[in-house]
Amino acid sequence: MASHSESIIREPLITGKNITYAQITNEVLAPVENKPNMAWWIGFVLSVIGASIWLFSISWTFWYGIGEWGLNKTVGWAWDITGFVWWVGIGHAGTLISAVLLIFRQNWRNSINRSAEAMTIFAVICAATYIFGHMGRVWLAYWTLPLPNQFGSLWVNWNSALMMDVFAISTYFSVSLVFWYTGLLPDIASIRDRATGLRRRIYSIMSFGWTGSVKTWQRFETVSLILAGISTPLVLSVHTIVSFDFATSLEPGWHTTIFPPYFVAGAIFSGFAMVQTLLLIARKVLGLENYITMFHIESMNKIILLTGSVVGVAYITEFFIAWYSGVEYEQYAFINRSTGPYWWAYWSMMTCNVITPQLFWFKKIRINIPLSWILSIIVNIGMWFERFVIIVTSLHRDFLPSSWVMFYPTWTDVGIFVGSIGFFFVMFLLFLRVLPSVAMAEVKLLVKTSSEQAKKKLIDEGHLDPTHVDDYVKALEKYDSVDLTQYHKA
Repeated sequence: MASHSESIIREPLITGKNITYAQITNEVLAPVENKPNMAWWIGFVLSVIGASIWLFSISWTFWYGIGEWGLNKTVGWAWDITGFVWWVGIGHAGTLISAVLLIFRQNWRNSINRSAEAMTIFAVICAATYIFGHMGRVWLAYWTLPLPNQFGSLWVNWNSALMMDVFAISTYFSVSLVFWYTGLLPDIASIRDRATGLRRRIYSIMSFGWTGSVKTWQRFETVSLILAGISTPLVLSVHTIVSFDFATSLEPGWHTTIFPPYFVAGAIFSGFAMVQTLLLIARKVLGLENYITMFHIESMNKIILLTGSVVGVAYITEFFIAWYSGVEYEQYAFINRSTGPYWWAYWSMMTCNVITPQLFWFKKIRINIPLSWILSIIVNIGMWFERFVIIVTSLHRDFLPSSWVMFYPTWTDVGIFVGSIGFFFVMFLLFLRVLPSVAMAEVKLLVKTSSEQAKKKLIDEGHLDPTHVDDYVKALEKYDSVDLTQYHKA
């Protein structure tokens, strides 16, 4: 029987008694089909205000030029490239959860992959705004493409890591968008079948004629697996290529071979932290505690702990290599980071990215929702400081002491960054209103095997080892969506 395919000692991925397929559909689609609640409106209004700040700041930049930023002759990159790399990093968790965990058949991804994939799309869009903003003449953005000869000598430099960025990130965005939308098709069809009037017509077009036949499902699963296989290398390649922007230069503090794996680990680190930040609020506001459980929260905290430790090792390795190289410029670059004018940024980075995540070694903290949410925000603050430290501290003091200068952000720098966060949340909150935030079709696959009610049925049959049952019930104590009284009565 299918219900016996999973061990009882595994924690459930869906909680609640008498969960049915119809109940899953009703609860997941409630935010889409019903009017938004007050919490959604408060978040949306605040996000629109932030997006308005972004729109004004970026318009000001296009009108007056990037001289309105705090850049100078020595620090030619600062908040712009910091924000760009930060947003690209945040976009990594979605593809990792969707593709890599799908290939490894990790079913706990089913409840969180939809929101994580949407986060990836919106984060990459926010990153792209920095690319166009830094161009100055945004109306000439097509010059980055390989143009025909009649445009003149405008061929791009294929040896430049910046050119690799354009293709890597556009490919990443395209594949992630197709992967995300492909997974949405059966759920959009469910909305279509329940809608009426104009909404039904819109969702009918969006569903691409999904019928739910056996052949349709076979093709759906095949395409999903192929896209997962294509996306998995992208998880490693995109931020590796982003790191080439720095590693292929001769700048002290940048010219190092550790950057590619170090950037990838940091991207997964910040990406999972942002998923945690979003979903801990969404599960409460949208009433999804039965589908985004404490098992999901703890699993993501474990990944944050792992990747945070990898990032910490990378920081230590950087210092060791600088010392071991014997190059005085390289050594000074790292001494300047920790003790120079920007020491506060360096130690903020170390505290947020290395020390704070170690709290997740303690189970009580891993399953504490308020602390997990606070720590996830701290991680993303730390990852922003990491990019700032790498970029600004390596540039503001170069080989010539006469060129040493401090970087000070202007209100335009701050406005574009803060505004991009508002712009991101506008897109995410609109996503919650028009599309299901949980992959209903994939969650329904777990009802008969990995749900609490399926495991409760096994317990009630009385054919299990009592020790295993005790271990299972004890594990349920951390769940905030489980009624333990029914187990004690049994």
